[in-house]
Amino acid sequence: MPRIEAVFKNPQGEPLSGLLEMPSGVIKSYALFAHCFTCSKDNLAAARIARALADLGIAVLRFDFTGLGNSKGDFSNTNFSSNLQDLLAAAHYLEQHYAAPTLLIGHSLGGSAALAVAQDLAAVKAVITIGAPATAAHVKHLFADSVHALMDKQTVQVELGGRSFNIQRQFIDDLEKYNSVAHIKALRKALLIFHSPLDQVVSIDEAARIYTAAKHPKSFVSLDQADHLLSNPEDSRYVAEVLSAWAGRYLKTDRMPAKKEDAEMQIVEPGSVIVRERDKKFTREILAGHHHLISDEPVAMGGADLGLNPYELLLAALGSCTSMTLRMYANHKQIDLQDIQVELHHSRIHAEDCAACEAQAPFIDRITRSIQLTGHLNDQQRTRLLEIANQCPVHKTLRNQMDIKTRLSGTQASRGIV
Repeated sequence: MPRIEAVFKNPQGEPLSGLLEMPSGVIKSYALFAHCFTCSKDNLAAARIARALADLGIAVLRFDFTGLGNSKGDFSNTNFSSNLQDLLAAAHYLEQHYAAPTLLIGHSLGGSAALAVAQDLAAVKAVITIGAPATAAHVKHLFADSVHALMDKQTVQVELGGRSFNIQRQFIDDLEKYNSVAHIKALRKALLIFHSPLDQVVSIDEAARIYTAAKHPKSFVSLDQADHLLSNPEDSRYVAEVLSAWAGRYLKTDRMPAKKEDAEMQIVEPGSVIVRERDKKFTREILAGHHHLISDEPVAMGGADLGLNPYELLLAALGSCTSMTLRMYANHKQIDLQDIQVELHHSRIHAEDCAACEAQAPFIDRITRSIQLTGHLNDQQRTRLLEIANQCPVHKTLRNQMDIKTRLSGTQASRGIV
């Protein structure tokens, strides 16, 4: 399963580090994951849920908030408000380079952040919280011993999760801004709440506050024996599976295309192929009949390496046609041909290096095809099979003069808008 390193900047221009977990097949949608307070994108729950969702066709971007993990910046200068700005920056990165996230997922305080920022992300259709407090102000109890010290100092050191962090008075003051559930009441997006009744960090009463404040559609799933960090891998997998099934109702990825033109693309006539964008880079979905393929470019070329590149598809067409033609002939002639393997390579060569070519251009395309035949074959049969290989329809198409007609379609194109 491909994983792409993502680097983008927060509003202060500091680089934030992320990982984009990509499905191996068709991408149903993109999701943005906000990790728990003082955690990182590599937190086990975040990593496991992201990978499990990618297995189910949902691409997930998880990233480190400013000053945490591999992201730059000073954590002591951050607060909940800056976390929200980081989340918006991550969403903008996805929209700019791939597609706007339609799912917003948050674990613990990351869930509070997801609830707080959801209204600013128009493309988001559904919000999912995992062990989240209703408001950010809930975490103030973690700093109860530090509040008095901050009366006299600008910065104090606190111990959280076995690690030391410096926080400033402005951090506590900022939390006071987020002590209301009004934004949850105005959410107007589908909401799924995961929470464990055994959570010792964030009480399940917080899930009740979220659920009561939110309007329908809203759902609650009890995580039974899970702890706050979802330490058991089975709990993370369960969250991902339920989340994916639940979200399908609101994303309608399998039932209804998002655009009218997408609806028309679902019907592909025999002998035709439709290619459409899956992101703002090189990932493309290929539709042929009821079949789906993914084409892409390698990561080194700026792609996500989710499928064959265009030239590899060309070689695959010639190779598969060659093998099919040989098999059809061998079966018809009852030749003991047990296996066929075709290896192909594409290159560009100087025209003068091709004695049999009449090209006027300085360079020509060359496809080298190596065919391995396994079976009880005599020399005459092998020679004949080599001749048959050159008779495959795709081989003939590539060798013949080809006429490619291109036109613009759609209402915008008819008005001259490209």
